[in-house]
Amino acid sequence: MSTPFKTIGLLARRRGTDIIDSVVAVEESLRELGLTCCVEAETAALLPAAERRVIPREALGQAVDLVVVVGGDGSLLGIGREMANTGVPVVGVNRGGLGFLAAIAPHEIHTKISDILGGHYEIEDHFLLAAGAVHDGELGPLRTALNDIVVSPGSRTRMMEFALWVDGEYVYDQRSDGLIVASPTGSTAYALSAGGPIMHPGLDAIVIVPMFPHTLTSRPLVVPGDATIKLELLNAQDAYPQASFDSQVHMRLEIGDSIQIQKHPAPLKLLYPSGHSFYESCRSKLDWASRLGGQKKLS
Repeated sequence: MSTPFKTIGLLARRRGTDIIDSVVAVEESLRELGLTCCVEAETAALLPAAERRVIPREALGQAVDLVVVVGGDGSLLGIGREMANTGVPVVGVNRGGLGFLAAIAPHEIHTKISDILGGHYEIEDHFLLAAGAVHDGELGPLRTALNDIVVSPGSRTRMMEFALWVDGEYVYDQRSDGLIVASPTGSTAYALSAGGPIMHPGLDAIVIVPMFPHTLTSRPLVVPGDATIKLELLNAQDAYPQASFDSQVHMRLEIGDSIQIQKHPAPLKLLYPSGHSFYESCRSKLDWASRLGGQKKLS
C-alpha cells in the first residue's frame, strides 16, 4: 500500500469492553494492510495477550507517523497536546460522547482506517493555547490546551474579581464565577455551554467567555488569534483560584498573580476521512434540524 504513514501508534484512554473491541479492530485493520502498529504500553496492558510491538507513551512522537486514538474527545485532547510539538498527525475513533474531534464511528473502523491509509483523508491544523502564570514579576512554566483555559475559584463556589487586558490594552474589570478562554476547537465544548459562539475550526480567533458574570452587559468577546490575553486576579473571596487546561491539567494561582495566554506556535494536525464536514458535525452532534418540521435536506 502506498501511504505516507508506515508506522502507526495506537492508544486508548478509557477502559471497558467496547474500548478493547475497537482497539483490537484497529490493530487487525493495520495488520491486514501490512503496516507496523505500535501499541502504547498502558493500552497494550488492557488487550488480550498477543505478539505486538509495545512502546511507552512518551516515545510515540518519535516512533510513529500517525497516532490513532480510541476513546472520546477527552482522550484525544490529552494526546493532542503531546503530539502538537512533534508534528505527528492524530485521528480519533469515537467511543465517547459527541465526538467533534474523534470522527470515526466504531462500525466504520475497517473502512475508514483503510481509506485514510490509502490517502483518502483531509488534514486540519488546530491551534493550541499556551499560558503561564506571572508571580512576583516572573513568568512560570507554560502549559497548553487544545480546547480551553478556564480560570475559576477552584473547589469553592465563590465569585472572583479580575482585570482583563488584550494586547496590552485594558478591557474591563469583572466579577464572575470565572472566565473561559477557548480556541475555535474548544468553542463547541465548555465555552458553548457558557453561552459562547460556535467558531469554525479554520478561524484564527480566540473567544473569551465570562462564567455567570455579575452584570447583564458582559458578553463573550472574540479577539484575533495572535492576541496576547492577560488576566490579573484581584480578589477570589477566600477561594483557591486555579487555571485548568482542557479540564485535565491544573495550575494553582494566587491573588495578585496574572495569567498570560497566547496561541501556541505548533498546531495539532487532525486527520479526518474524506468528505468530513464541520457543519454536518454540528447538525448531527448538536441535533440541529436541517429543515423546519424535522425534514432533512437530502441534496
